Amino acid sequence: MSVNVDQAGVSGAMSAGNTILVDSALVATGPFPVIVQISAKDPDGYPVRNANIVLRGLGGAATGVTDDAGMCTLQADAKASGVPVSMGANQNEGTMDLKITANGFYDYEKTNAVMIVRTS
Repeated sequence: MSVNVDQAGVSGAMSAGNTILVDSALVATGPFPVIVQISAKDPDGYPVRNANIVLRGLGGAATGVTDDAGMCTLQADAKASGVPVSMGANQNEGTMDLKITANGFYDYEKTNAVMIVRTS
């Protein structure tokens, strides 16, 4: 199974790739929401449907299931039944790990799949 972090961001402001930039003011307010879009494909390039996805790290977590196009948008925030992410006062970066399970495929695990970096 091929997995890609297509977009990632905070509060709806997503950008391509797996890196999320957050400013110090957002971090200082406490836990903050993280949104990540994942795509999964089989070795022939076809979408992997109904794959279970777990994203966790920095005290936050989100779960989801891929749709018919092999896509899933994960939201680590209280509104989406997830848990928002938080960073310590002196923490400038951190990561979240990704795990995907799907029938007929080996489990996919990627540590440091999403990087969160504090900017000034």
